[in-house]
Amino acid sequence: MYFTLLGLPAAGKGTQAKKISQVYDLTHISTGDIFRRLIEEETAFGIKAKKYIDQGKLVPDQDTIQILKENLQQVNLERGCVLDGFPRTLKQAESLTVILAEMGLKLDMVFYLQVDKEVLVHRLSGRRVCPNCGATYHLEYNPPQVKGSCDRCEHHLIQRADDKPDTLQRRLQASSDEMDKLVDYYQKQGILVAIPSEKIEMVFTRIKQAIEVRM
Repeated sequence: MYFTLLGLPAAGKGTQAKKISQVYDLTHISTGDIFRRLIEEETAFGIKAKKYIDQGKLVPDQDTIQILKENLQQVNLERGCVLDGFPRTLKQAESLTVILAEMGLKLDMVFYLQVDKEVLVHRLSGRRVCPNCGATYHLEYNPPQVKGSCDRCEHHLIQRADDKPDTLQRRLQASSDEMDKLVDYYQKQGILVAIPSEKIEMVFTRIKQAIEVRM
């Protein structure tokens, strides 16, 4: 089984991708996690990507596609995989189709997590992350046990640069501009499944039902 998740920032793609990978024993590939690792390691790509991310912009397609392709070639995809954070543009979607075809694979389902922008702004503004271990929290929905401190490693939590108000609106707009194109692309292939995602506790139940109907 090969899946990917679409949705604007904070729609819940990472959370749901992890659940899908755990329940169905699939490889989880997150471009966001890959970017953050490369930024932390200060690679040439990481330094370049950070400039775009800090401004609330998307990393250029050519670079993102190359990084994704390299990672797909390095992991075991025999049992399947779930992609998180890719594709974000129509060009990336078209490239993904080609990359998978070259590997003798194709997407089985594309989950589109639908959430109103007002809800997303609230989610993003309350998100906090641990720069040490990568754990993610929310001041309202998933607060740490000790305010400002990571439950796992006790490191001080921070607000990501791309979650701050001055870049948030630009980030949402950049993502929104491409979303309609992506939805149309996968609808035409008959593999898009729209999942209302404002009620977080119901999202995975709906995803699981959709998967089991097609298994």
